[in-house]
Amino acid sequence: VLVNGRQPQPFPQGSESASLLQPGQFAVGQHPATFVDDSRPTAANGDYSGDPNRRMRGMVWHPASSAEGPFPLIVYSHGFTSTFEGGAYLAQHLASHGFVVVAVNYPLTNMSAPGGPNVKDVVNQPGDVSFLIDTLLEQSATSGHTLEGMVDASRVGVTGISLGGLTSTLVAFHPEWGDDRVKASLSIAGPTALFTPEFFQHRDVPFLMLAGDIDALVPYPSNAAPVPEIVPGGELVTVANASHTGFAGPASALRYMDNPDALGCYMVLRNVEDGEADTWYDLLGTPEQGINYDYQNELCLMDPLPEAMNPLRQHMITLVTVLSFFESKFADDVVRKAEARRYLSDVLPGELAEVSFTSSVGRG
Repeated sequence: VLVNGRQPQPFPQGSESASLLQPGQFAVGQHPATFVDDSRPTAANGDYSGDPNRRMRGMVWHPASSAEGPFPLIVYSHGFTSTFEGGAYLAQHLASHGFVVVAVNYPLTNMSAPGGPNVKDVVNQPGDVSFLIDTLLEQSATSGHTLEGMVDASRVGVTGISLGGLTSTLVAFHPEWGDDRVKASLSIAGPTALFTPEFFQHRDVPFLMLAGDIDALVPYPSNAAPVPEIVPGGELVTVANASHTGFAGPASALRYMDNPDALGCYMVLRNVEDGEADTWYDLLGTPEQGINYDYQNELCLMDPLPEAMNPLRQHMITLVTVLSFFESKFADDVVRKAEARRYLSDVLPGELAEVSFTSSVGRG
């Protein structure tokens, strides 16, 4: 009963949303992979003495055949105290629709990080993303590799949840850590209050924020809501009564809770040292680069927590939002691009009452 109970309300029968929620035309292959970047060290952390390299265990999902490739590449980044498995439901769906997706456990921010999860190591994760892009492009160019002919270097996107959303924002826009190969960035409930409008002027990258309006960990009013105003061409998909934690795959087991952020806050707060959240913004860069040193930590101040939507319904909305955004940028024909764009901006909020779409004037 617990496994099958509290199922989400389905999307309207015959709707475009219901269609997009179905697996795509491609059978999906996947394989575990360990990526080792010997050019950069992992810092000492607590009782962990560090390593001369950055080792990342993860998974690659891809269409089973390269016959219709090459395909766009999406790098998924997990949240703080989470793992790459939290994005598996999203990666599987994207791969079935013709994307190659890679996700790893970052060395010091994942749930089982040596010395304990350390939020400050996010500053090294844009470099990790670039290394993953390097590696998958190399594998795609290697005769006999599973990914031979799979990856299109001109169509690279990034997405992630929470701290992974921040990672995706940094690798898209940071003046030093940004990667010019990233052509689209989607942050799922990631922080943006750490940035001033100047930060988003460094690079011209399509950007979408997907967020819930009752997020207790990354509050909506100061992080998601301003995106259309501060990001040129920035877009925002808002999900009413969606929690922060509800976007991650493991939240499917939390659908009996009134609000999954009760557990999300517990997990994060027990791994953030007193005062730590207020002391590391300078590691992200300078005020001149667009880093907001005046930001005051708002982590888990919401009390009481309002009742949240079913995380399974939240996952459904996440699947169609992420797929349509990346198809609107990377589909290999203009008609599909236009259809995905129309779905995201007009059909999605029209078919699903809890969803709204906002965009700034600018890049389409």
